[in-house]
Parts: sequence; C-alpha cells; structure tokens
Amino acid sequence: MLPTFDPRDTEAGSRILEDITSNAGHIQEQVLEEILTKNASTDYLKGFLNGHSDKGLFKNKVPVVDYEDIKIYIDRIALDGEPSRILTNESITELLKSSGTSGGKQKWIPKTAEEGERRAFFSCLCDTVLNSFELRSFQGLNDGKALLFVLINPDIHTPGGLVLRTGSESEIKNRKDRYPQFILCEDSNQSLYSQLLCGLVQRDAIVNVGTFFASGLLRIIKFFEEHWQEMSSNIRTGQMSAWITDPNCKRAVSLILSKQMPDLADSIDLICQEKSWEGIIKKIWPRTKYVMAIITGSMAQYIPALEFYTGGLPVVSPVYGSSEAFFGINMKPLCSPYDVSYTFIPNMAYYEFLPIDNHQDPTCTNRKDAHLKDHIVDLANVKIGQHYELLVTTFTGLYRYRMGDIVLVTGFHNSTPQFKFGQRTNVVLSIHTDKTTEQDLQKAVAMAIQILEPLGFFLLDYSSYADTSSIPGHYVLFWELQLRSNDDIPELDQVKMEKCCSLVEQSLDQKYKLLRNQSISTIGPLEIRVVKQGTFNVLMDFYVSQGTSLNQYKTPKNIKSEKAIEILDSRVVGKFYSREVPNQDS
Repeated sequence: MLPTFDPRDTEAGSRILEDITSNAGHIQEQVLEEILTKNASTDYLKGFLNGHSDKGLFKNKVPVVDYEDIKIYIDRIALDGEPSRILTNESITELLKSSGTSGGKQKWIPKTAEEGERRAFFSCLCDTVLNSFELRSFQGLNDGKALLFVLINPDIHTPGGLVLRTGSESEIKNRKDRYPQFILCEDSNQSLYSQLLCGLVQRDAIVNVGTFFASGLLRIIKFFEEHWQEMSSNIRTGQMSAWITDPNCKRAVSLILSKQMPDLADSIDLICQEKSWEGIIKKIWPRTKYVMAIITGSMAQYIPALEFYTGGLPVVSPVYGSSEAFFGINMKPLCSPYDVSYTFIPNMAYYEFLPIDNHQDPTCTNRKDAHLKDHIVDLANVKIGQHYELLVTTFTGLYRYRMGDIVLVTGFHNSTPQFKFGQRTNVVLSIHTDKTTEQDLQKAVAMAIQILEPLGFFLLDYSSYADTSSIPGHYVLFWELQLRSNDDIPELDQVKMEKCCSLVEQSLDQKYKLLRNQSISTIGPLEIRVVKQGTFNVLMDFYVSQGTSLNQYKTPKNIKSEKAIEILDSRVVGKFYSREVPNQDS
C-alpha cells in the first residue's frame, strides 16, 4: 500500500521520500514479490514459472524481452478483446501509446487503475521536491500562476474496447485535481493559440512556464512567433479571432479576455518587434522564475536553443518517465540542464540493469542472447560511473522489458542510485555493416555545430536518413539553423559547412571510418542538407496528422517515411559534402 499525503505538506512528503530512498533494496524486493504474487498465474508468466511466484525462479527463467516479443499478447487484449489476465491480473483500463517517432514504431503499453494510483503517488513526491525548492529559492511563486502548455488528441478505442491515449493525455484527463484549469480542445492549433492568448492576457501573473518536452516548448515559441501580431490585435480589441470556433476554447478565453486592453497590446508589440528574440520568455512573462521541460536523453540537443529563448532562466527537468513506467525524480531541480540526474523511486516498478562497457557499442549486444540474464544486476548493486541498459518489470504486464535507454550511475541519494539518462540505443543510420546509434549521432552533430556557433548560429533541430539510391550509399543529415538575431539565414560558407560534414564523420566510430576509406568505398561522403526555417515544424505537423501527440513528439532522428523525406527535401536551401576521408587513427 502506497502512503498518502498532501503534496503541499513538504515535511510529510520529505519524510516519505527519505524513507523509501533509504530502503531501496528492500523495497525493490518487496515490489518484485508483490508483482509475482499478483501475476504468477497469468498466461505469460505461467509459461516460465508454472504458477510459482518465487523471485529466484523469476530471475533464472524469465527472459529479457523487447516490445516485439510481447506485442502478440498486447494485440490479443487490444485487438481481440481477450481478458487482461493474459499479462496481468490487474484489470487493464487503457493503453498508453508511445510517440512512435523515436523508435519508428508506436507501442501500446497497458495501464491499470492501480498503476494510475502509483503514478499519482509519484507526482505527489515530485510536487514535494518542487514545492520545497520553490519555497527556499524564489519569492512570489505562491502568488502567481503556472502556464503549462498541454495539447490533447481525441480518444481512440481499440477493437477490443480499450481507450488508447498518450501518457500525458492520460495524466491530464485522469488527474483533474492536479490540473484544475485547462483548455480541453482536440484541435491543436486552436488549443495552442487559446492557451498562448490566455497566457498573454495574464502575463503579469505567470511565474513559471512549461510543457512536457523541450522540443514542444520550442514549437510553442515558433507558433507564437507566427501568431503574435494576431494575438496582440485580439487583446487590443477584446475580440477573439473568428477562426477559433471550438466551444471549449471560446469559453476559456472569454473568461480571461473580456475587454479591450490597448496598453497590454502595445507592450507585447514592443517586445515582439525587437530584432532578436533572445530571452523572449522572460520578456513576455517578466515574473517567470523558471521554465519546466524534460531536457535529458534525446531532448538534450535542444538545451542551447532553450537557453537562448529563456534568457538565462533556470530550466527545470523534474522527472524521468515513459509510457511503460515512471522512474526517477530530479532532487536538485535548479542544477545545470547538462548535470540533471534522477533518483529512482523504488516502489514504482522493479528495475534491473544490463552492464554496458563504457567503450562498447550497445548495439553489439545480441538482443536474443539467452545468457543476457546472467549479467543483470539489480538496483542496489549498480556501480557509480558504470553505464547500463535499463530493464523494467511492472505490475501491468511488462517483465524484464528492455526500455532501450542507456543510463549512467552518477551517485546515490541515501541508498538509492541516481542516474543520467542518455539517448536510446536504437540504430538511426545503417549501411552495409555500419550501425550508428542515436547517441553516436547526437555526439557527432554536437561537435560539428561548434564550427558555426562563432557566426551566431545554433542548431534548432536535425534528422537523418541513409540514402541508398546511388552506389555507394551515404548518410544524409538535415539541419535547421537559427541565427541569434531574427535575420534571414545568410548564404552559408561552403568551406565551413564542408568542415561540419567532415567533423561529423570524424566523430563517428571506427567501423564507419573503415567503410569510408577510399580503398573500400563502401560508404560515400556524408552530406548535410540545410533546410528553411520552420521546416521541422512542418515535419512535426506531418507526424501529428499521422496520429502522433504533440505533447510527446520527438523529432525522429532516422527518417523512414518517404513522405517525410519529401517534406524535408522540398525545403532544402543548401547541400554540402565531406571533402575529407576520416582519419582512422582518432
């Protein structure tokens, strides 16, 4: 039974947090025992445990799996309407869908009412940490409002009768106590416009701004850049634009925008007409103390852009979670975004870890290796400085499930490990025998973009694909660049861009460099295609039109859709190739 407490009671919440992090190993064993006691009779576990709930038997017999291994069970429940007990003896109430953009395929993850209670408990612990640091660090937060941008898609029902939602949509719709005032609108443009308009009218009351992912916050800023003049006109006249027809949007805005406010409109115009939008969030909402968004893992690439637009405000990355489970809380919310570590909450799920050599390519691990479980360590036995791949066993039917996330142990809070989360281990680029991971690509791009930073550029977003239309095939990167001023992107320096291409190649692994060697010519010179500003918003719109949630959208680092490649190619303004063969000795 999870303890209950008022998240505003920071003293009670802190006691609970200290207690569970001081007994992490014991709590993890209790969690596994409870999961097995409840679910040993399920169709899935009976095949390995013969109805027993012994923890040793579980660790010896139950295999390490990925989504494709359990998809057949989930499909039987979601599509055929078979009972939940195939996977879990808790009643499945809804399915949480992943974004489908980071790994290329959308996943459906079971959720139960009991899991909702666990996640509510986790949220209360997170609120305890935030309330505690807020009271210590800032004045005036209790007198202001939070502006949290949330975009909701229509509910979908599977043929088996279950609701299919994203994790963020489930959180909002099931936790109205936590989100007492929100605009529920299934037209994303009308919803975002209305939320921004309400935020502008109340600009002097806003003390923190946020959304779920860093990429989403940048999308919001770009949307505001496109519509601020219209919003200012609405505020000046006291009348909402005619194209906002959704009744929920109209009702919410009418409660806020009830009269003409020309002075407010003038102040917004003055800010938005400046040549540079550096610090725009702080300028528009001057009382803002911090910005909230997840900035770890694949979101880390957006930190420079966020630092530009926030004007030096702290960026708080409070939690790490997923559709599969909630994992950890950032105990130092005001730390640098590059230093964020999360403390695992040991009663959310049962966690295990596959060690990865710090110099090893994680894709070399055989995903079907029967001996993988021989190397697994539990939460209490991880080591500081070691990289691991995360496995999770949940109450809702996932058992020794590979998340695909790589974690680095950075320390301990009491007896509970703290982790940095890195990019997923999925391969984003592959030609012949080369396999470049998301993590490898992110590091290479981060190195290369440094060449352009002295010229006032930062990388707003990027993606890639393996072009095999010619022989030899080669890797293509799409870059959207942003100037610190709002000027149009000037003609790019050919030499510097070619140097960027070469530096990306030089930063990739030895296998890539070997295949790029002129005597072999298995892979051709890497290409960077610079695209028009706004291109990745267009790409986002395409994926949203295919059913991806804006809240959970992550730019796919490996473009597989021919339509998506066409969108990017249609907006290319410059093509550049590496002119150097990478040095295999470095």
